[in-house]
Amino acid sequence: MSAVMTCASCQNGKENADAQDIIQRQEVHITDGRMTPEALWAMGRIGSVAVSPDQQQIAYSVTYYSVPQDKSNTELFVMNADGTDNRQITRSTFREGEPAWIKEGTKLAFLCNEGGSSQVWEMNPDGTARRQLTHYEGDIEGFSFSPDGKKLLFVAQVKTVKSTADKHPDLPKSTGIVVDDLMYKHWDEWVTTAPHPFVADFDGNSISNVRDILQGEPYESPMKPFGGMEQLAWSPNSDKVAFTCRMKTGLAYAVSTDSDIYEYDLAKGSFVNLCKPQGEESRQMMGYDTNPQYSPDGQYIAWQSMERDGYEADQNRLCIMDRATGEKQFASKAFQSNVDQFLWNKDSKSLYFLGVWHGKVEIYCLHTDQRDENDPTACRIELITDDVCDYGSLALCGDDLIAKRHSMSMGDEIYRVGKKTKQLTFENKHIYDQLQMGQVEERWVTTTDGKQMLVWVIYPSHFDPTKKYPALLFCEGGPQSPVSQFWSYRWNFQIMAANDYIIVAPNRRGLPGFGLEWNESISGDYGGQCMRDYFTAIDEVAKEPYVDSDRLGCVGASFGGFSVYWLAGHHDKRFKAFIAHDGIFNMEMQYLETEEKWFANWDMGGAYWEKDNATAQRTFANSPHKFVDKWDTPILCIHGEKDFRILANQAMAAFDAAIMRGVPAQLLIYPDENHWVLKPQNGVLWQRTFFEWLDKWLKK
Repeated sequence: MSAVMTCASCQNGKENADAQDIIQRQEVHITDGRMTPEALWAMGRIGSVAVSPDQQQIAYSVTYYSVPQDKSNTELFVMNADGTDNRQITRSTFREGEPAWIKEGTKLAFLCNEGGSSQVWEMNPDGTARRQLTHYEGDIEGFSFSPDGKKLLFVAQVKTVKSTADKHPDLPKSTGIVVDDLMYKHWDEWVTTAPHPFVADFDGNSISNVRDILQGEPYESPMKPFGGMEQLAWSPNSDKVAFTCRMKTGLAYAVSTDSDIYEYDLAKGSFVNLCKPQGEESRQMMGYDTNPQYSPDGQYIAWQSMERDGYEADQNRLCIMDRATGEKQFASKAFQSNVDQFLWNKDSKSLYFLGVWHGKVEIYCLHTDQRDENDPTACRIELITDDVCDYGSLALCGDDLIAKRHSMSMGDEIYRVGKKTKQLTFENKHIYDQLQMGQVEERWVTTTDGKQMLVWVIYPSHFDPTKKYPALLFCEGGPQSPVSQFWSYRWNFQIMAANDYIIVAPNRRGLPGFGLEWNESISGDYGGQCMRDYFTAIDEVAKEPYVDSDRLGCVGASFGGFSVYWLAGHHDKRFKAFIAHDGIFNMEMQYLETEEKWFANWDMGGAYWEKDNATAQRTFANSPHKFVDKWDTPILCIHGEKDFRILANQAMAAFDAAIMRGVPAQLLIYPDENHWVLKPQNGVLWQRTFFEWLDKWLKK
């Protein structure tokens, strides 16, 4: 989401700023092989990846951060498809990103703000002959050229809400916002605009005949807060555009996840709903339908589909529709987890997709013309990779795939996946070579209800089994986000290991990758089996002779933050320190404060005033704030004031409660951060505060 917003770079030799102002690859000196916050923020972060039409070259972006300057800069690179001849083709302070090959691979298109706003530019693959292609009034946030190269699809914001100044021209300096319906705030913004898809003619030099596909409509496409160009697609014949949209506003938007796939006919200038044709309801497609892709032969269109309205963590299935007949099939039926990303193969008979299973995101191939051996109604699914890692960002390259890959021990790098898997980029090798990573171990433990649960255990980077170490229970957010082989620049297990902590990261109840029943059991039961799973994980690892069971900590964010607040009132003196980031403290207030009401309705089971609703009453009876009388352990509360998903008053209330109870507590508030921490100096402060708190209470 933030790639286009934070990137900044330009062409080789462009003299727009002094060289010292350009943020480039960072050099750091690491002592004793231990990860530090500065080392984390010195790492380049690989972003968009694009394979040339002849499949001989790969363009990609890398974002670099400067802690002293407290900002970032994104550069563009090109390499051969085998990883050789890797060269940086941009170097400046302009915002750039999203490289795409155009004009049969002779040019690279990209976004850049050199002209004062974000526009589409082009250059040669060596960075020369740079020029601006669009002069749209406003920022272009994403783009895609049609297969025939004659049209441009792009996304830009459209004003949908009148400002106070619009309503009262004589009060231009008033900051008041008058609200009449819900969804007046979303994620980290006061909603005044919506992204719309635009189509324009392109003659090779500039665009003309710009059309807003959703002209006059208040709806979003792509959908906020995370949707991008993956939610729109060109047909192979360049005559139609498929797009994702939830055609709802206000209260209806706030309580529903029912988005659909629409197809816009350029000749007719109109669109139809592919999920619910002629306004008919399809009970199988009442949830999120997103991310359309046409098959190469144009016969089919596929998208990701959820069945139930209001359930944002419903199983994400792969739906394939025959464009001639309108017949649909849920092709990923044999895969009991989510289809996270997908890509048509060139034969139009198979698709590659990413999915999490048992704590790892692997690449699979779904064969539409072959049946599953255990279910003749399901397509055969083939496991392509079998690594201890997470894959992402799929692209075809000959008979192989180009993908990004990361793990708990390494950030994203680009790999070529085929008969053999080959690493193509080594962006942070100069840093990894100085680090000693902690060992990552896969364990399976038996839960209180007799199930098997995967727990990742990460050991200190200088682990000595004859010593005793403090241990941290990591509580995952989401709540239904997998504890897979993720790499984080904040919740980074290796920096915790470098500080001599053992990390216990369970795939507790309510996470995908272990079947549908396991994933769904958390809804309406926040204080139930998922919490018992936490206790099982830390209790089992604490039995080890190298774990100091008297020095256990508990940390987490979002639902993990809720977990910390809840465990603080139920842990029976297991833990000696807690850290909660962006967590829910008061469930009743959260039900009314959060902007996406569907989330609260589904996960909490309903409103707290529904006295006859047993699920809702159980949820609110388990609100962490009701157990403050049992708090007895030091707690650090962290929150961002631009977090509109879980408001910052939740952390402030928890901190105040702890202080009033006489419990040692600390509060870290960010006025300028949302549900994450995105600014370099704020990120370093986060790490320093995190470890200062843990060291104070777990290393006395």
